[in-house]
Amino acid sequence: MVGPFVRGAGYALRGLTLVAHPRLRGFVLIPLAINLLLFGGGLWWGSSALADWIDRQIAALPDWLHWLHWLIVPVLVVAAALVLFYGFSVLANLLGAPFNSLLAERVEDLLHPGRVRPAGRSLLGEASAAIGGAVRALVYFVACALPLLVLLFIPGLNAAFPFVWLAFSAWMLALQYLDYPMGNHGLGFAEQRRRHAGNRRLVFGFGAGVLLLTLVPGLNFLAMPAGVIGATLLWAENPQPPSAGR
Repeated sequence: MVGPFVRGAGYALRGLTLVAHPRLRGFVLIPLAINLLLFGGGLWWGSSALADWIDRQIAALPDWLHWLHWLIVPVLVVAAALVLFYGFSVLANLLGAPFNSLLAERVEDLLHPGRVRPAGRSLLGEASAAIGGAVRALVYFVACALPLLVLLFIPGLNAAFPFVWLAFSAWMLALQYLDYPMGNHGLGFAEQRRRHAGNRRLVFGFGAGVLLLTLVPGLNFLAMPAGVIGATLLWAENPQPPSAGR
């Protein structure tokens, strides 16, 4: 039997295979364009900014740590690249939130044609709710990320930063993408996190799969629509516990 983590990662890959589906293609184009512009611009800006930042960090090292230059430089490069990639992913999700919400809705229609869903909102209401969910996830991300970023500036301890940040990024990506199908059903961010608590390995595996797509050149442009589709598949195929108040 496949473990929950591996099964969760599989949803990201399944999402990738459905990106070109004829009934989804039109809803994928705008998120794809947003990803292309942001990641393309990010790579152009980040390459020079990253080099300058690393030079400053190396210059600030105490003399007794200079012999570790060969180890610290790769760690700083990986750590800064992870922060940049994830930062642009957060921004892409914020800008693409209304379109991602529509994509999640269309995926559910594809899976369950004709299923009765909660009463719909106006297009403006849908867009406002999607952007609100993305902003709440961003606030949650910033509140959790700031303590972790301290590690990046502590010589010696910063060697652990890439591994901690990878795990944190995987979890946050899962929360961001699952917000689209769950938000479409009127579930707030706090309720979503409560429900994820009973399925942590599945959710974390899904986030790890999306993170992998985000870090692979070429596939990273498809990561956002693939993540939305995969999150909707995960939500639709796994029974959710009812809210405590229902």
